[in-house]
Amino acid sequence: MPRSEKQKLKLYYIIEIFRKQTDEDHPISITEIIRQLSQSGIKAERKSIYRDFEAMAALGYEIVPVHSKQFKYYLANPDFKLAELRLLVDAVQASRFLTKKKSNDIIRKLEGLANIYDSERLQSQVYVTNRIKTLNESVYLNVDKIHYAIQDNSKISFMYFDWDINKKRVYRRSGGKYIVSPWALIWNNENYYLIGYESETQLIKHYRVDRMASIDIRAERRDGRKVFSDVDIPEYARKFFGMYNGDIVSVTLNCADDVTNAVMDKFGPDVKFEPQPDGKTFNITVDVAISPVFLSWVFMFGGKVRILSPNSVADELREMAERIANSK
Repeated sequence: MPRSEKQKLKLYYIIEIFRKQTDEDHPISITEIIRQLSQSGIKAERKSIYRDFEAMAALGYEIVPVHSKQFKYYLANPDFKLAELRLLVDAVQASRFLTKKKSNDIIRKLEGLANIYDSERLQSQVYVTNRIKTLNESVYLNVDKIHYAIQDNSKISFMYFDWDINKKRVYRRSGGKYIVSPWALIWNNENYYLIGYESETQLIKHYRVDRMASIDIRAERRDGRKVFSDVDIPEYARKFFGMYNGDIVSVTLNCADDVTNAVMDKFGPDVKFEPQPDGKTFNITVDVAISPVFLSWVFMFGGKVRILSPNSVADELREMAERIANSK
Protein backbone atom coordinates (compact mmCIF):
# COMPACT_ATOMS: atom_id res chain seq x y z
CA MET A 1 0.00 0.00 0.00
CA PRO A 2 1.49 3.45 -0.92
CA ARG A 3 2.64 5.60 1.96
CA SER A 4 -0.03 8.27 1.25
CA GLU A 5 -2.75 5.65 1.34
CA LYS A 6 -1.54 4.33 4.69
CA GLN A 7 -1.50 7.87 6.04
CA LYS A 8 -5.29 7.95 5.62
CA LEU A 9 -5.50 4.99 8.00
CA LYS A 10 -3.56 6.69 10.77
CA LEU A 11 -6.53 7.00 13.15
CA TYR A 12 -7.45 3.35 12.59
CA TYR A 13 -3.88 2.24 13.42
CA ILE A 14 -3.89 4.30 16.62
CA ILE A 15 -7.23 2.83 17.71
CA GLU A 16 -5.85 -0.68 17.09
CA ILE A 17 -2.73 0.10 19.14
CA PHE A 18 -4.88 1.17 22.08
CA ARG A 19 -7.35 -1.68 21.66
CA LYS A 20 -4.75 -4.43 21.40
CA GLN A 21 -1.89 -3.16 23.56
CA THR A 22 -3.25 -1.08 26.43
CA ASP A 23 -5.20 -1.40 29.63
CA GLU A 24 -4.94 0.17 33.08
CA ASP A 25 -1.80 -1.85 33.84
CA HIS A 26 -0.22 -1.30 30.43
CA PRO A 27 -0.40 2.35 29.31
CA ILE A 28 1.55 3.54 26.27
CA SER A 29 3.56 6.70 25.59
CA ILE A 30 3.17 9.09 22.66
CA THR A 31 6.75 8.28 21.70
CA GLU A 32 5.92 4.57 21.44
CA ILE A 33 2.78 5.30 19.39
CA ILE A 34 4.81 7.41 16.93
CA ARG A 35 7.44 4.65 16.72
CA GLN A 36 4.87 1.97 15.92
CA LEU A 37 3.15 4.17 13.35
CA SER A 38 6.51 4.80 11.68
CA GLN A 39 7.13 1.05 11.46
CA SER A 40 3.82 0.81 9.59
CA GLY A 41 4.88 3.57 7.16
CA ILE A 42 2.79 6.32 8.75
CA LYS A 43 4.24 9.72 9.64
CA ALA A 44 3.03 11.30 12.89
CA GLU A 45 3.91 14.22 15.15
CA ARG A 46 3.06 14.64 18.82
CA LYS A 47 0.51 17.41 18.15
CA SER A 48 -1.27 15.31 15.55
CA ILE A 49 -1.56 12.43 18.02
CA TYR A 50 -3.34 14.73 20.48
CA ARG A 51 -5.77 15.69 17.70
CA ASP A 52 -6.32 12.00 17.06
CA PHE A 53 -7.14 11.55 20.75
CA GLU A 54 -9.85 14.19 20.35
CA ALA A 55 -11.23 12.34 17.32
CA MET A 56 -11.22 9.09 19.29
CA ALA A 57 -13.11 10.76 22.14
CA ALA A 58 -15.73 11.93 19.62
CA LEU A 59 -16.07 8.29 18.51
CA GLY A 60 -16.63 7.15 22.09
CA TYR A 61 -13.13 5.92 23.00
CA GLU A 62 -12.07 6.97 26.50
CA ILE A 63 -8.31 7.60 26.54
CA VAL A 64 -7.01 8.05 30.10
CA PRO A 65 -3.64 9.70 30.89
CA VAL A 66 -1.30 8.22 33.51
CA HIS A 67 1.57 10.35 34.82
CA SER A 68 4.76 8.71 36.05
CA LYS A 69 8.14 9.77 34.62
CA GLN A 70 6.28 10.67 31.46
CA PHE A 71 2.65 10.78 30.41
CA LYS A 72 1.28 7.49 29.15
CA TYR A 73 -2.22 6.61 28.04
CA TYR A 74 -4.58 3.64 27.95
CA LEU A 75 -8.03 2.77 26.62
CA ALA A 76 -10.46 2.69 29.56
CA ASN A 77 -13.54 1.38 27.74
CA PRO A 78 -12.66 -1.53 25.43
CA ASP A 79 -15.51 -3.14 23.49
CA PHE A 80 -15.39 -6.16 25.82
CA LYS A 81 -13.99 -6.55 29.30
CA LEU A 82 -12.12 -9.75 30.17
CA ALA A 83 -15.00 -10.98 32.35
CA GLU A 84 -17.44 -10.51 29.46
CA LEU A 85 -15.20 -12.41 27.05
CA ARG A 86 -14.84 -15.22 29.58
CA LEU A 87 -18.64 -15.49 29.74
CA LEU A 88 -18.81 -15.69 25.95
CA VAL A 89 -16.07 -18.32 25.83
CA ASP A 90 -17.86 -20.37 28.49
CA ALA A 91 -21.13 -20.12 26.53
CA VAL A 92 -19.41 -21.32 23.34
CA GLN A 93 -17.75 -24.19 25.21
CA ALA A 94 -21.05 -25.26 26.74
CA SER A 95 -23.05 -25.08 23.49
CA ARG A 96 -23.81 -28.61 22.40
CA PHE A 97 -25.10 -27.48 19.00
CA LEU A 98 -21.56 -26.34 18.06
CA THR A 99 -18.98 -28.88 16.96
CA LYS A 100 -15.52 -28.90 18.56
CA LYS A 101 -14.06 -27.37 15.39
CA LYS A 102 -16.59 -24.55 15.25
CA SER A 103 -16.22 -23.92 19.00
CA ASN A 104 -12.46 -23.54 18.61
CA ASP A 105 -12.91 -21.26 15.59
CA ILE A 106 -15.28 -18.95 17.51
CA ILE A 107 -13.07 -18.91 20.61
CA ARG A 108 -10.08 -17.86 18.49
CA LYS A 109 -12.18 -14.97 17.14
CA LEU A 110 -13.22 -14.01 20.67
CA GLU A 111 -9.55 -13.95 21.67
CA GLY A 112 -9.04 -11.45 18.85
CA LEU A 113 -11.46 -9.06 20.57
CA ALA A 114 -9.21 -8.89 23.64
CA ASN A 115 -5.98 -7.03 24.11
CA ILE A 116 -2.78 -9.08 23.98
CA TYR A 117 -2.69 -9.50 27.78
CA ASP A 118 -6.31 -10.64 28.15
CA SER A 119 -5.96 -12.90 25.12
CA GLU A 120 -3.29 -14.90 26.98
CA ARG A 121 -5.60 -15.22 29.99
CA LEU A 122 -8.42 -16.46 27.78
CA GLN A 123 -6.18 -19.08 26.17
CA SER A 124 -5.28 -20.45 29.58
CA GLN A 125 -8.90 -21.34 30.35
CA VAL A 126 -9.94 -22.94 27.06
CA TYR A 127 -10.93 -26.59 27.58
CA VAL A 128 -13.27 -27.82 24.86
CA THR A 129 -12.13 -31.38 24.20
CA ASN A 130 -14.25 -33.21 26.78
CA ARG A 131 -17.49 -31.32 26.24
CA ILE A 132 -20.39 -33.17 24.60
CA LYS A 133 -20.73 -31.66 21.12
CA THR A 134 -22.97 -32.15 18.11
CA LEU A 135 -21.79 -34.13 15.09
CA ASN A 136 -23.60 -31.76 12.72
CA GLU A 137 -21.15 -29.07 11.54
CA SER A 138 -23.87 -26.95 9.87
CA VAL A 139 -26.08 -26.29 12.91
CA TYR A 140 -25.11 -22.65 13.36
CA LEU A 141 -25.83 -22.08 9.64
CA ASN A 142 -29.22 -23.76 10.10
CA VAL A 143 -30.01 -21.34 12.92
CA ASP A 144 -29.07 -18.40 10.72
CA LYS A 145 -31.28 -19.62 7.86
CA ILE A 146 -34.25 -20.16 10.16
CA HIS A 147 -33.86 -16.67 11.65
CA TYR A 148 -33.79 -15.23 8.13
CA ALA A 149 -36.92 -17.16 7.11
CA ILE A 150 -38.78 -15.94 10.19
CA GLN A 151 -37.82 -12.33 9.45
CA ASP A 152 -38.71 -12.81 5.78
CA ASN A 153 -42.08 -14.40 6.66
CA SER A 154 -41.20 -17.42 4.50
CA LYS A 155 -41.70 -21.16 4.75
CA ILE A 156 -38.74 -23.51 4.82
CA SER A 157 -38.17 -27.04 3.59
CA PHE A 158 -35.68 -29.48 5.07
CA MET A 159 -34.76 -33.11 5.58
CA TYR A 160 -34.97 -34.57 9.09
CA PHE A 161 -32.87 -37.44 10.39
CA ASP A 162 -32.03 -39.70 13.33
CA TRP A 163 -28.66 -41.26 14.18
CA ASP A 164 -28.25 -45.04 13.92
CA ILE A 165 -25.90 -47.23 15.97
CA ASN A 166 -23.11 -46.58 13.44
CA LYS A 167 -23.49 -42.81 13.89
CA LYS A 168 -24.91 -42.56 10.38
CA ARG A 169 -27.87 -40.42 9.43
CA VAL A 170 -31.17 -42.16 8.78
CA TYR A 171 -33.55 -39.73 7.09
CA ARG A 172 -37.21 -39.79 7.96
CA ARG A 173 -39.80 -39.96 5.19
CA SER A 174 -37.14 -41.80 3.17
CA GLY A 175 -35.35 -38.50 2.64
CA GLY A 176 -38.50 -36.61 1.68
CA LYS A 177 -38.69 -32.92 2.51
CA TYR A 178 -40.63 -31.40 5.38
CA ILE A 179 -42.35 -28.09 4.56
CA VAL A 180 -42.90 -25.94 7.66
CA SER A 181 -43.73 -22.35 8.54
CA PRO A 182 -41.07 -21.37 11.12
CA TRP A 183 -42.28 -19.17 13.99
CA ALA A 184 -39.74 -19.43 16.79
CA LEU A 185 -36.38 -20.83 17.82
CA ILE A 186 -36.04 -22.04 21.40
CA TRP A 187 -32.95 -22.95 23.39
CA ASN A 188 -33.98 -25.86 25.60
CA ASN A 189 -31.86 -28.36 27.52
CA GLU A 190 -28.69 -27.31 25.65
CA ASN A 191 -30.28 -27.74 22.21
CA TYR A 192 -31.96 -25.50 19.64
CA TYR A 193 -35.52 -26.34 18.64
CA LEU A 194 -37.60 -24.95 15.82
CA ILE A 195 -41.27 -24.37 16.60
CA GLY A 196 -43.24 -24.27 13.38
CA TYR A 197 -46.64 -24.77 11.83
CA GLU A 198 -47.25 -27.67 9.46
CA SER A 199 -50.00 -26.73 7.02
CA GLU A 200 -50.66 -30.34 5.98
CA THR A 201 -51.66 -31.42 9.49
CA GLN A 202 -52.58 -27.92 10.78
CA LEU A 203 -50.50 -28.63 13.88
CA ILE A 204 -47.68 -26.93 15.77
CA LYS A 205 -44.57 -29.11 15.43
CA HIS A 206 -41.10 -29.15 17.04
CA TYR A 207 -37.82 -30.07 15.38
CA ARG A 208 -34.26 -30.40 16.74
CA VAL A 209 -32.18 -28.00 14.66
CA ASP A 210 -29.08 -30.20 14.85
CA ARG A 211 -31.07 -32.97 13.11
CA MET A 212 -32.24 -30.79 10.24
CA ALA A 213 -30.40 -30.89 6.91
CA SER A 214 -30.59 -29.21 3.49
CA ILE A 215 -32.67 -26.26 4.69
CA ASP A 216 -34.10 -24.15 1.88
CA ILE A 217 -36.05 -20.91 2.20
CA ARG A 218 -39.15 -21.13 0.01
CA ALA A 219 -40.91 -18.38 -1.95
CA GLU A 220 -44.10 -19.02 0.01
CA ARG A 221 -45.54 -16.93 2.86
CA ARG A 222 -45.87 -18.61 6.24
CA ASP A 223 -49.09 -20.21 7.47
CA GLY A 224 -50.30 -20.37 11.07
CA ARG A 225 -50.21 -16.69 12.02
CA LYS A 226 -53.58 -16.87 13.76
CA VAL A 227 -52.53 -19.97 15.71
CA PHE A 228 -49.30 -18.40 16.93
CA SER A 229 -50.91 -15.04 17.75
CA ASP A 230 -52.61 -16.82 20.66
CA VAL A 231 -49.46 -18.68 21.83
CA ASP A 232 -47.21 -17.44 24.63
CA ILE A 233 -43.98 -18.96 23.29
CA PRO A 234 -41.94 -18.94 26.56
CA GLU A 235 -44.87 -20.44 28.50
CA TYR A 236 -45.53 -22.94 25.73
CA ALA A 237 -41.89 -24.06 25.71
CA ARG A 238 -41.82 -24.41 29.49
CA LYS A 239 -44.70 -26.89 29.37
CA PHE A 240 -43.00 -29.11 26.82
CA PHE A 241 -40.08 -30.76 28.63
CA GLY A 242 -37.38 -31.50 26.06
CA MET A 243 -39.83 -30.67 23.23
CA TYR A 244 -41.60 -34.02 23.51
CA ASN A 245 -45.25 -33.81 22.49
CA GLY A 246 -47.86 -34.83 25.01
CA ASP A 247 -51.20 -33.77 26.44
CA ILE A 248 -51.07 -30.64 28.59
CA VAL A 249 -52.25 -31.63 32.07
CA SER A 250 -52.48 -29.73 35.36
CA VAL A 251 -50.39 -31.80 37.77
CA THR A 252 -50.03 -31.41 41.54
CA LEU A 253 -46.68 -32.46 42.97
CA ASN A 254 -45.57 -32.94 46.56
CA CYS A 255 -41.89 -31.97 46.89
CA ALA A 256 -39.32 -32.30 49.65
CA ASP A 257 -37.92 -28.99 50.91
CA ASP A 258 -34.41 -29.86 49.69
CA VAL A 259 -35.46 -29.96 46.01
CA THR A 260 -36.59 -26.32 45.87
CA ASN A 261 -33.66 -25.36 43.63
CA ALA A 262 -34.45 -28.11 41.12
CA VAL A 263 -38.15 -27.21 41.11
CA MET A 264 -37.44 -23.53 40.47
CA ASP A 265 -34.93 -24.42 37.76
CA LYS A 266 -37.60 -26.43 35.96
CA PHE A 267 -40.74 -24.36 36.53
CA GLY A 268 -39.35 -20.87 37.07
CA PRO A 269 -39.33 -18.50 40.06
CA ASP A 270 -43.06 -17.71 39.75
CA VAL A 271 -44.24 -21.21 40.64
CA LYS A 272 -46.35 -21.09 43.82
CA PHE A 273 -45.07 -23.13 46.79
CA GLU A 274 -47.69 -24.40 49.25
CA PRO A 275 -45.97 -25.49 52.52
CA GLN A 276 -47.49 -28.64 54.02
CA PRO A 277 -48.35 -29.37 57.70
CA ASP A 278 -45.50 -31.87 57.99
CA GLY A 279 -43.06 -28.94 57.78
CA LYS A 280 -40.82 -30.91 55.40
CA THR A 281 -42.59 -30.68 52.04
CA PHE A 282 -44.48 -28.29 49.81
CA ASN A 283 -47.00 -28.75 46.99
CA ILE A 284 -47.01 -27.12 43.56
CA THR A 285 -49.53 -27.27 40.74
CA VAL A 286 -48.13 -26.87 37.23
CA ASP A 287 -49.31 -27.39 33.66
CA VAL A 288 -46.97 -29.77 31.85
CA ALA A 289 -46.86 -31.97 28.76
CA ILE A 290 -47.08 -35.54 30.02
CA SER A 291 -44.19 -37.36 28.39
CA PRO A 292 -41.33 -39.74 29.24
CA VAL A 293 -39.16 -36.67 29.82
CA PHE A 294 -41.46 -35.26 32.50
CA LEU A 295 -41.95 -38.65 34.17
CA SER A 296 -38.18 -39.25 34.17
CA TRP A 297 -37.65 -35.87 35.83
CA VAL A 298 -40.02 -36.88 38.66
CA PHE A 299 -38.49 -40.37 38.87
CA MET A 300 -34.90 -39.17 39.28
CA PHE A 301 -35.60 -37.66 42.72
CA GLY A 302 -36.21 -41.11 44.21
CA GLY A 303 -39.49 -40.24 45.95
CA LYS A 304 -38.65 -36.66 46.94
CA VAL A 305 -41.09 -35.52 44.24
CA ARG A 306 -44.44 -37.35 44.24
CA ILE A 307 -47.39 -36.99 41.87
CA LEU A 308 -50.53 -36.33 43.93
CA SER A 309 -52.93 -35.79 41.04
CA PRO A 310 -54.25 -36.70 38.61
CA ASN A 311 -54.16 -40.42 39.36
CA SER A 312 -53.72 -41.23 35.66
CA VAL A 313 -50.33 -39.48 35.59
CA ALA A 314 -49.25 -41.17 38.84
CA ASP A 315 -50.23 -44.50 37.27
CA GLU A 316 -48.08 -43.73 34.20
CA LEU A 317 -45.06 -43.12 36.45
CA ARG A 318 -45.73 -46.33 38.38
CA GLU A 319 -45.98 -48.34 35.15
CA MET A 320 -42.74 -46.82 33.88
CA ALA A 321 -40.95 -47.75 37.11
CA GLU A 322 -42.29 -51.33 36.87
CA ARG A 323 -41.10 -51.65 33.25
CA ILE A 324 -37.62 -50.51 34.32
CA ALA A 325 -37.59 -52.91 37.30
CA ASN A 326 -38.68 -55.84 35.13
CA SER A 327 -36.41 -55.17 32.19
CA LYS A 328 -33.48 -57.51 31.58
